[in-house]
Amino acid sequence: MRIEQLEYIRAVTRLGSLRRAADHLHLSQPALSETVRNLERELGVDLLERRRSGATISDKGRELLPYINGVLEAVDRLRGAADEQHRTARMVRLGTVNAATVPLLIPAVRAFREAHPATQVEVVGAQQAEIHRRIREGSFDLGLVNYLTGDDLPPDLATTELLRGRPVVCVRPGSPLASLPAVEVGDLLREPLIVMRSGYVMHRLVHRLLGGRAPSFSYSTDGAEMGKLMVAEGLGATVLPEFSVAGDPLLRSGAITYRPLAQRAAEVLLVIQSQRSASGPRVARDLHRFLLDRARECRADAQARAAG
Repeated sequence: MRIEQLEYIRAVTRLGSLRRAADHLHLSQPALSETVRNLERELGVDLLERRRSGATISDKGRELLPYINGVLEAVDRLRGAADEQHRTARMVRLGTVNAATVPLLIPAVRAFREAHPATQVEVVGAQQAEIHRRIREGSFDLGLVNYLTGDDLPPDLATTELLRGRPVVCVRPGSPLASLPAVEVGDLLREPLIVMRSGYVMHRLVHRLLGGRAPSFSYSTDGAEMGKLMVAEGLGATVLPEFSVAGDPLLRSGAITYRPLAQRAAEVLLVIQSQRSASGPRVARDLHRFLLDRARECRADAQARAAG
């Protein structure tokens, strides 16, 4: 007995004739009739009543129909469960500009992995333009991207704001800048400065902040995480959004600290983006939800720090 034989009987019953069922199934009528005859011989029951005007379901076939439907419904449930298992166990690919990798992404991924232990999460550091390209082509499910307040957002991507924060100066606790209540641009220029490479939002913000002036010495790096490590090793100071530093393990261990800028500057936004036209796999939507949950926790922590 084969599943398609039962599906053919159900089609004959629903459509009322062997001819209409054959048309619907894109089979020749003789081929459909022969398949049904093989099932009848196996069961020892005439499932169809054949007349010159055509063939329809027989009374005995109608009595067996609940059992046929039960088998087909069980098969549908099996296929659905297997499909769900396949989608659940797939890999989720996330592109990130690294500005909040540790404080935001790591706790969110940890919570996601507890809910989806069979799903791999691939985190790829990239610049904004590459993240947008790979979301559009489907090789990234989600992207974490920075903007400055006032920037235009791509209309073809779905964008949800996660965090926003002022730019701050990240330094070692022993740095002269750490003793200041707020850091002036002139103070920043006298220290070695670790800046993000061109193509990152923080590169644009620092260039705007310095107004064409050059620091005493500068390093160029490819992301906030490397910038914070370089600060911890005493190589200089760097400018990052506050949400990228607050809650970082390096801050908690006392290896780095941060001070506000005395000058007013644009806030930095961290958003999550995906294809607007597609709902995406369920596991990607779940990771999206965990990132939103973690962002709410980060905002609550920021409010508590401001109140304290």
